[in-house]
Amino acid sequence: MNLKRDRLSGFIGFVPIIIFLLIWEIIGRANIVPKEIFPPFTEILKEFFELLKTGILLKNFMKSLIRILIGFTLGSISGIIVGIIIGWNKLLNKAFSPIISILYPIPALGWLPILMLWIGINEVLPITIIFICSFFPITYNTSYGIRSVDKKYIEVAYSLGATKLRTLFTIVFPLALGNIFTGLRLEAGMAWRVIIAAEMVAIPTGIGALMMRAENLIRMDIIIISLLILSIMTFLFEKFFVYLEKITHKWKIYDTSNF
Repeated sequence: MNLKRDRLSGFIGFVPIIIFLLIWEIIGRANIVPKEIFPPFTEILKEFFELLKTGILLKNFMKSLIRILIGFTLGSISGIIVGIIIGWNKLLNKAFSPIISILYPIPALGWLPILMLWIGINEVLPITIIFICSFFPITYNTSYGIRSVDKKYIEVAYSLGATKLRTLFTIVFPLALGNIFTGLRLEAGMAWRVIIAAEMVAIPTGIGALMMRAENLIRMDIIIISLLILSIMTFLFEKFFVYLEKITHKWKIYDTSNF
């Protein structure tokens, strides 16, 4: 019974999407708006497969994906390490938290003019932008998560003879994972938005650059394809970290009375 209910619920979730696509197709075919401005959905699908066939879409997609994977991985690992250090050490927290607090609110794209002068327009530029996009928010969330752990857990661990290092990695870090994964999930989606914008402004390859060339040629179908890819990849990256967060739930400690 529950299985049937889940299947029905899943089907109902797709109904609005199907209706939306049908309305899209009807409006596109009715010539209410010129097809150059609002192409039918089937024409967009046709162009999608054509871009796949020629390799143009895959080439630009892989450029964006590789930049994101490198920049996001480096930024996330660095952010988690720095966040753990300044969150666990009170002296370092007082020294570096003001710097993080000042730099964190600056949008990643706000660094673009400076980085273009410092680095130049090359492959390092978009990777650095993604690194910055990931590093500061994840550092902030990790540090906050470490500092937010109930001190009673730490005191109980010390009373049982645990060292500071063991307490950090067996008690504090697992309890801070909620904040850490929140930062990772949000920035995983943001990384795609930032790379598209950076490629539109300064990089000659990638999905963002493909959108800019399409805009110059008034190719609305290619622009929509690029936006759909952005939407899908943002969704998949965020869901990936939601899945990882669910796996790590079993690490959590719920009650100090269990000690």
